[in-house]
Amino acid sequence: MRKSLVPNTGASYNLSMRIIARSTLREFWEIQAEAEPALRAWIDDVSQADWQSPADIKRIYAHVSIIANNRVIFNIKGNKYRLIAHVRYDISIIFIRFIGTHREYDDVDAATI
Repeated sequence: MRKSLVPNTGASYNLSMRIIARSTLREFWEIQAEAEPALRAWIDDVSQADWQSPADIKRIYAHVSIIANNRVIFNIKGNKYRLIAHVRYDISIIFIRFIGTHREYDDVDAATI
């Protein structure tokens, strides 16, 4: 994990991915309860990640799809669900743009959502 210095203090902190907004995932698993363990595992993985590029994500998630506009499509629970995220590598934030069933995913434009 990368460490960065806090300006003018000399203190350091670990840079890991922040997930915006976890509540979207929680609301989804309240409806689709069987997705909860897989989504919690995904949150744990991402929260500890230090992704600097799409290649870093591919090393962990071999079946992830990297598409335009820094969008990443994760297969959740054996591809039963799809999660689309917008990744800002420069500030270590991953924005949840969509979570849904494979059928619901077919109705969205992953590159612009």
